[in-house]
Amino acid sequence: MDSPKTPGAQLAGQNVELAPLVPRQYLLPFVLVTALFFFWGIPNNLNDILIKQFMKSFEISRFKAGLVQSAFYMGYFLLAIPAALIMRRYGYKTGLVIGLMLYGAGCYLFWPAAHIRQYGFFLFALFVIASGLAFLETGANPFIAVLGDPKRSEQRLNLSQAFNPLGAVTGVLVGTIFIFSGIELTPEEIAAMKAAGTYAAYLEHETMRVVRPYLVLGTIVIVWGLLILLTRFPRTADEIRAEEPGNQGGLRELLRYRHFVLGVIAQFFYVGAQVGTWSYYIQYIQDYTRLPEKSAGYLLTGTLVAFGVGRFTSTWLMKYVAPNKLMGVYGLINATLAGIAVLHPGWLGVWAIFLTSFFMSLMFPTIFALGIKELGPLTKLAGSFLVMAIIGGAAFTPVMGLIFELTRSMALAMTVPLVCYLVITYYAFVGCKVRLPGQVGALTT
Repeated sequence: MDSPKTPGAQLAGQNVELAPLVPRQYLLPFVLVTALFFFWGIPNNLNDILIKQFMKSFEISRFKAGLVQSAFYMGYFLLAIPAALIMRRYGYKTGLVIGLMLYGAGCYLFWPAAHIRQYGFFLFALFVIASGLAFLETGANPFIAVLGDPKRSEQRLNLSQAFNPLGAVTGVLVGTIFIFSGIELTPEEIAAMKAAGTYAAYLEHETMRVVRPYLVLGTIVIVWGLLILLTRFPRTADEIRAEEPGNQGGLRELLRYRHFVLGVIAQFFYVGAQVGTWSYYIQYIQDYTRLPEKSAGYLLTGTLVAFGVGRFTSTWLMKYVAPNKLMGVYGLINATLAGIAVLHPGWLGVWAIFLTSFFMSLMFPTIFALGIKELGPLTKLAGSFLVMAIIGGAAFTPVMGLIFELTRSMALAMTVPLVCYLVITYYAFVGCKVRLPGQVGALTT
């Protein structure tokens, strides 16, 4: 295997050429791992469909349905550090294969959960899926970031992350087409079905609709895990440095890096904004426009398409604009759009929320890449904490549901993502500047 080009730039006479975004010898692992960003986008956004579907099939409140996200992101929170420790010892490849097998197993658990019709069993299955995704995100994000020139890590990670919204769109489309039945009963129709003794059969049918998509998805990801198992992966620079005596580093040392600590906080707020917005977008649409669930589901699909377009657009813009500055501008725009959704519920608010997906698109990979800069052998451990920050999705989604329960206003619940975008804006302009332990000043990012 040829050695990678020298990070940074290469001199050719007096001209400076950028190192390739991905060295040629790393293309196959890059492609296999980039596909994982697509795969984990599917269950993340199928959750938005499940929330609406479980409110119907289990007859539960928005707050209780929001526990779908809590169970899901608790898997991320609890498994991220074990994932990092396993990959630190056995490498990225091992961790990614374990993650895919857990992901597949959780999908298969949907079959028994549906047959016994237990909401708690579904939550457990989602926890298992998310445990697998914790391995995937803890490994894939830093692997892509360090797989080449460190000066292009944000751009490289945004490129891989651009395939995540394609998975998100796929998940919502699959859910809208194959999970939503389009049958929305009025209270009078429910009473009539109960009197006729057919209502229980209807609820069972609605519950069973979630099974087939998850069985197909579980099979695909297990096959992909076998492909990764059979592929030779390179030893990355952070793995080589970690093998040097006394160069492992630990949590105490990691916490000395201010840009990392603030990055974890920013990621917590970002995921809270993203998950909360998408989880309740269908409810927001239906509350203020009275569209049927399938039409609202297609609007959710549209905003995820905007998210994907935003990822590819921001990857291109980063050739001309510093990633942190671009993220700061996008944060201010999204805070404004969220404010419109709060103050002007209705079609204006619906389209304002729709547009937030475009501008939030670069935030996760950019925060991640900025947060692990200059960390060397601490990269995997740092990555696990940035993945644990995904617990923001579990924290803020029930809060938004609770605000609705207290105020009966989905518009007021949108104040939560508004605050989150302000925190991200601060990190982009101030908090992400790298200050190494012992330094008084800060390096420009």
